[in-house]
Amino acid sequence: VPVDGSHWLSMREVLDSLKEKGHEIVVIASEINVHIKPSENFVMKMYPTPFTKEEVDASIHSFSREVFEEGSFLERFLKIYQGMKKVSALSISSCAHLLYNKELVRYLEESKF
Repeated sequence: VPVDGSHWLSMREVLDSLKEKGHEIVVIASEINVHIKPSENFVMKMYPTPFTKEEVDASIHSFSREVFEEGSFLERFLKIYQGMKKVSALSISSCAHLLYNKELVRYLEESKF
C-alpha cells in the first residue's frame, strides 16, 4: 500500500537498519509523493498517477487547515469528512494505478517480490 507522510518517515529508519544487516530493499512509490525520495540504501521503483504534486499538496494543506477551523461540531465534522474523502480518493487512485501497472507488476512477479 502506498504510504507517505509520517508513516514513511518512521519506515526510513527501519529500512536503513535492514540495509546495514545486508538486506536488499525495494521501495515502490508513486511518482507524486511528499516524502519518499531515492536513497542509496534501497532500489526505488516508481509508477505514474493521474494527479499532480500541486493537487496532493493542496489536498493535504486544505485538510490540515479544516481540522483546526472553528465552528459547530457538525460543521467541523462535515468539513473533515469531506477532506478525508478527498485524501482517500487520492490514495485509492494511487493504489489502483500501482495494481494496474503491468510493467511494475511483472517486475514484482519476476523478482518474487
